[in-house]
Amino acid sequence: MKQYDILVLGAGPGGYVAAIKAAQMGAKTAVVEAGELGGVCLNVGCIPTKTLLKSAKVYESIMNAEKYGIDIKDKNSVAINLDAMVKRKNQAVRRLTSGVKMLLEKNGVDIYKGFGEVVDKNTIKVNDEILNTKNLIIATGSSPMIPDIEGIKESFEQGYAVTSTEVLDPKELPEHLIVVGAGTISIEFATLYNALGSKVTILQRSPRILSGIDKDLSEAMAKVLTKKGVKIIYGVKHKKFEGNKIIVEVNGEEKTFEGDKILVSLGRTPNLKGLEKLNLETDRKGIITDERLRTNIEGVYAIGDINGKHLLAHVASAEGIIAVENIMGKDSKMSYDRIPSCIYSFPEIATVGMTEDEAREKGYDIIVGTFPLSANGKALAEGDRDGFVKIVANKEYGEILGVHMMASTATDMIAEGVMTMELEGTLEDIARGIHPHPTLSETVMEAAHLALGSPIHTLK
Repeated sequence: MKQYDILVLGAGPGGYVAAIKAAQMGAKTAVVEAGELGGVCLNVGCIPTKTLLKSAKVYESIMNAEKYGIDIKDKNSVAINLDAMVKRKNQAVRRLTSGVKMLLEKNGVDIYKGFGEVVDKNTIKVNDEILNTKNLIIATGSSPMIPDIEGIKESFEQGYAVTSTEVLDPKELPEHLIVVGAGTISIEFATLYNALGSKVTILQRSPRILSGIDKDLSEAMAKVLTKKGVKIIYGVKHKKFEGNKIIVEVNGEEKTFEGDKILVSLGRTPNLKGLEKLNLETDRKGIITDERLRTNIEGVYAIGDINGKHLLAHVASAEGIIAVENIMGKDSKMSYDRIPSCIYSFPEIATVGMTEDEAREKGYDIIVGTFPLSANGKALAEGDRDGFVKIVANKEYGEILGVHMMASTATDMIAEGVMTMELEGTLEDIARGIHPHPTLSETVMEAAHLALGSPIHTLK
C-alpha cells in the first residue's frame, strides 16, 4: 500500500496547484484524476472558451474592417473554418494539460489516473490500488446542472439541448442558438456565437442579465448585446422542452422559441460521487468549509467548486495553496472579499470587491467615481469605446471597497484593483500612481481622480 502525506482528489486548477505546492513544501504527494489533467478549466472551461472567443474576435474585426480604414471588396469570401477553430482550441488545451503533467512529475507528485473512491478519510481506492494518506484534499469540482423540466432529458438525447461542454465542439454553426440562463457562461457563449453570425436569443428568469454583478455593468452589457442583435427575453418561466423547441411563460403568456441548439446554462452542481463514506457536512452548494478550507472531518479539506464558495479557477488555486499551508503547519486564511471575477464578453467585464449597492447595504458612507472609455485616448484609437471604470470607496479614508469595469482588456486591468485592495490602498494611491499613456489603465486613475472630486479628463 502506497503511503502519502497529502493525497489530492481531482487535478483541476485547485487540485494540481495544491499538489505542486504540497510537494514543494516537502510532503509526499499524490493526485488522483478520473478525467483529464487540468479539469474543467483547461479542458472544457476557461481555456477552450477563450481560445474560441479569440477566433470570433478576429472574425468580427475582419467583418468590421472598414471601421479601421480597410476595405474588403467581397465579405462573402471571408469564411469561418469551424474545424480549424476547434483544432486550434484543442491544440491550446493539449499544450496546457501536457504542461500540467510535466509540472506535477518534475515536482515529484505521483499521478493516478482513475476514479478515486474514498474508503475512509485515510484510504482511497483507485482502480484496484489502495492508497493511504495522512491528509486528504478534495478537489473534485462541479458539473453542469440540468434542471428538472419536462422534456429536457429527451431534448439532450436528441442532441438539441447542450451544456457548455458540448457547445465547445460545434460541427456546424447554429443558425439560431437559444441560451437558457444569463450568467457568465451564458453571456460568453452568446458573445461567441453572435460574433460568428448566429442569431442568439437569451431566455432569462430575472429582470436583468448577470444579476450577480454591479447593476450599471449589467445594464451596460445588456445594451451592448442588444445593439449587436442579441435578443434578451426577461421574466421567463421554463415550462417544457420539445426537441429543438422550448416552451416558456413570459408575463403570463405562453411562448415557444425554436433553435438549432438550446444551450442550458443554469448553474453547476458539486461532484460528490465517491465521497459518500466520509459523512461530510454539506449544503446545496457543496462541502461546507471554513476560511482555512477545513471540513467537518479532521485532516480532510475541500477546495474549488466542490465547496461552492466561488466557482472560479483562480479561487480554486488560491484555496489549494491555503489548504496545503494549513496542513503543513502554517495558519493561512482565504480572503473572500477580494475575489476578482471576469466575463470574457466583447467588451470584457471584470469586478472585485463590493458593488455600490452592496456597500450601501452594509452601511458604508461611500463615494463613487465612474470614468467612461469614450473619454480615453487608447479606447478611441482602438475603436473600443463601449464601457467604463467604476470605483467604490469608503468616503472617510478613501479606501477602495470595489472596482468594476467594462473594457476590451478589463480582465487584465482588474489586477490593479485587486492589488490596491489587498494593500488596503486608497483613491489617493491610485490617483497618484503614474499610469502609462496612452493605455486603457488610465481610466482607473481617472475614475479615482473623479471620486476625489477633481477629474482631469472629464467634467464633474
